[in-house]
Amino acid sequence: MSFPEHRPRRLRTTPAMRRLTAETRMAPAELILPVFIREGLTQPRPILSMPGVVQHTTETLRRAAAEAVSLGLGGIMLFGIPEVRDAVGSAALDPNGVLNKAIADVRAEVGDDLVIMSDVCLDEFTDHGHCGVLDSDGSVDNDSTVEIYAQMAVAQAEAGAHMLGPSGMMDGQITAIRKALDAGGHAETAVIAYSAKYASAFYGPFREAVDSQLKGDRRTYQMDAGNRREAIREVELDLAEGADIVMVKPAMSYLDILADVAAIAPVPVAAYQISGEYAMIEAAAANGWIDRRAAISESVLGIRRAGADMVLTYWATELATWLKEAR
Repeated sequence: MSFPEHRPRRLRTTPAMRRLTAETRMAPAELILPVFIREGLTQPRPILSMPGVVQHTTETLRRAAAEAVSLGLGGIMLFGIPEVRDAVGSAALDPNGVLNKAIADVRAEVGDDLVIMSDVCLDEFTDHGHCGVLDSDGSVDNDSTVEIYAQMAVAQAEAGAHMLGPSGMMDGQITAIRKALDAGGHAETAVIAYSAKYASAFYGPFREAVDSQLKGDRRTYQMDAGNRREAIREVELDLAEGADIVMVKPAMSYLDILADVAAIAPVPVAAYQISGEYAMIEAAAANGWIDRRAAISESVLGIRRAGADMVLTYWATELATWLKEAR
């Protein structure tokens, strides 16, 4: 009887051996926590389609940011939900508006101990729910929208954001934002570009999270799910326009795209594990169909293995707690 000459199983024999030989690892500093703050709340409001996630008040947001620092998270991404919306998203430019005030509150709470990121997009602020202003035929007007993004970026930088996340997938948005920031004295404010953001069915719970007013879809500006090469074009354009970090969104259904981007990007690569990905695992775990902790850990590890240097995930705080416990 002949026996195998090579025995890879030797490196799987014990937990200690598997830790030693692991090719991909996770650390709290690689995790970014997306959070929602809603204007006018006196108590945090649970998001039913995302168990464990809430719309924050000012006080609970500040506590969440302080906890993120204590756990060693890399960053926090802020999304604001105003009480009043209009066709052009005016509340997004208000220095005292919900998002700009939240940025200032978090900066006052944590200073430079956490990278404070903020969403540069109009979808939460418009009464039609699109990521930009509409022209006379009801289509999103790319160039008019980009002008507003540039103003939003400056307002958010002045409020205290370290990094801005333009998520609207408008052509030329990175150039406009970078120029506005530099002209406004914010040359050190970084930009994390949502470079390859796909029109996905998995955004559903996010619509509840931000009380979206959208009717229809965003397929005229977000990418088609079948397109792979186009993602590289989008990334290359954002890099040429001055993006400091590039992102793929969603993550789990687009790991091939993430790997492609990681292979060519000379800057850090992020991936966003979105609301639908979160909701699916939570629902399956609630029904006893999967091991919740193992599935969460494996899902994020898979995103890291595909090439993400950092992962936006609603489990960031919980994952960081588990990683600290495992030390």
